[in-house]
Amino acid sequence: MLSWPRITTVLLSTLVLAACASAPPSSPTATAAANNPTHPGASRAIANLASASGSLVSGRLTLVPMPGGLHVTGEIGGLKPGGNHGFHIHEKGDCSAADASSAGGHFNPSAQAHGRRGQPAHHAGDSDNLLADAKGVAHVDAHFSGVSLGTGAANDAAGRAVIVHANADDYASQPAGNAGARVACGVITIVP
Repeated sequence: MLSWPRITTVLLSTLVLAACASAPPSSPTATAAANNPTHPGASRAIANLASASGSLVSGRLTLVPMPGGLHVTGEIGGLKPGGNHGFHIHEKGDCSAADASSAGGHFNPSAQAHGRRGQPAHHAGDSDNLLADAKGVAHVDAHFSGVSLGTGAANDAAGRAVIVHANADDYASQPAGNAGARVACGVITIVP
């Protein structure tokens, strides 16, 4: 015969298991949207950058929504010490080509001319150049305007690629700023 404390424990355990089993699955995007109504979509993504074009450049970035776009932080190493490097979101989340050409052109859902972030005409994937320190490390604190994360909208950056270039973006040459070879590539992946 079971005692009252034992019966209570068994009943509570059964109720907890039943509640867990009947809860509908929740997607990371739906959970993020419910927790952050000012930025529907995902609340965070990462991009692990791997070398391309025979470089030794690699790094890790975190992307979070901000009003009007995305804020990107992280570190990228293996760059030319003291050099400026083009930094863009590209249209395809495919880094399989040795030169990262599989990532396609700059992410440009509104068909704008290439330019500098914050200027009237620019691709959604355009950002300011990264500056590497004396050890060849760029401490990233960048913004992409007009881009969302995990919303499914035309301007959604999730699943696209982040590219670092060998040279500085001149912010004027069309269609991509004459920034040279693609030296690192990473796919933007939503994380919980």
